[in-house]
This record gives sequence, C-alpha cells and structure tokens, in this order.
Amino acid sequence: MAAPVALRPDFDAAVLRTLAKQSCDPDQTRRLLALATIYDGQPRSEAARIGCVTLQSVRDWVVRFNAQGPAGLINGKAPGRRAILNQTQRAALQAIVEQGPIPAIHGVVRWRLVDLIAWLWEEFRLSISQQTLSRELRALGYRKLSARPRHYAQNEHAADAFKKTSMPAWRRSPGRSAASRSRSGLRTRRGLDRRTRSRGAGPNAARAPQRRKISEPSRPTSSAPSVPLRGKALAWSCRAARPRG
Repeated sequence: MAAPVALRPDFDAAVLRTLAKQSCDPDQTRRLLALATIYDGQPRSEAARIGCVTLQSVRDWVVRFNAQGPAGLINGKAPGRRAILNQTQRAALQAIVEQGPIPAIHGVVRWRLVDLIAWLWEEFRLSISQQTLSRELRALGYRKLSARPRHYAQNEHAADAFKKTSMPAWRRSPGRSAASRSRSGLRTRRGLDRRTRSRGAGPNAARAPQRRKISEPSRPTSSAPSVPLRGKALAWSCRAARPRG
C-alpha cells in the first residue's frame, strides 16, 4: 500500500478550523474540517467520513492543499475549450477586416464569412467554421451587414420615372361655408316635438291586472258554474236518437 501524502507543516488543526469558520464556501469548509482531523493525528478514513468522500478524494484534497493552500480547496471554474484563434491571429484578422478586400486580388468588394475563412486558411492553415468566426468577429466589435440586392442592369434614371411619389404632407381642410354645414344644430321643426304614444296608452287602453292585497279577504271559489257547461258539452257530444220504424 502506498504511503499517504503528508500535509504541509506551516498549518495546523486550529488554523484550519479558524479558516473553516471564516469561509463562505460550504465545500471549502467541509474539506478544511476533514484535513484538520488529519493534523490531529486521526486516520485518513476518519477524514473521509467527515468529508463524505472516499480516500482517493481525501488524497486529492491533500495534494491541492499542499500546492495552493486553503484556496486550492475551492471548486474552480473549468477552463473550457481552448480558443482557436490566438492573439496574433486575432490581430491579423482585425487588420484585414479594417483594410477591406482588394477586388483585383481577393475577387470580392466586401468581406463575407466564407472569404475570411478562406483567408485564414491561406495565411495560417487554420480551419474554422462560420459560427465560430462569427462569434470571434462579434467579440471584436463587428456586426454582419447585409446589402440590399440590386440587379446588374438597373438604370437609376429609368427607375425614377416609375417611383411612387409620396403623399403630400397632412394639412387641415379649409373651413366649409355656412350653407354646406349640417343642420344638426338648427331648431327642430314644429310638429316634430310630439311624443309618440304607444297603442296601449289612452283612456280606452286595457287596464293592467292589479295585485290583490294581503288584507283583502279571499274570494270563495265554486265549481258550480262549470257543472251546466260540462252537461252541455256532454249533450252536444251525443247524437240524437233516431226512432225505429
């Protein structure tokens, strides 16, 4: 079994616990307390139990602590992928963009991404995609501009004859004469101010049914008048008897 890596001698358990109290990073605090147990003479397995990690992780903490001190126990940001263009290549790209293309040499009148990609390959033998080159140019402060398409046989003088003229500036319409004004402000003619009566209005109108008051005695109800009517209805419904002869 390999010998454990010894901790640096310029720290002790009391100093690490003091740094753990002052730290705002929970991961750094946990690692400092785990290493403090090693300074106390306890085994590495106890440090792994306090840090909730394996023995290999404790060894990595010891190596980082010996190399960078307490700051090495803080999680650092991953460096990520290395940039394709270095400072020299980025400065050359900025210079060629500012200079602009030469039509007799480059064959274009304005730079495109594909043209700059071809130029980088010819100058530095560097292969780069359009998306990556676009991000590099945006980081340098450049923006992609799209020119308006134009026909090669367009005649400016002939185009002016077919150009649509803009509408004249808005102006207030002149005041109308008093005779042409609307008569909405004149007085109403005589005879038109009568109110229209409904058909149910007037002395001959049917009276609306009135509600019976609570204090009024109830009227007796009787089914006597309906008896002769029922008899008549029965008599009408029967046929007259025919004499037998």
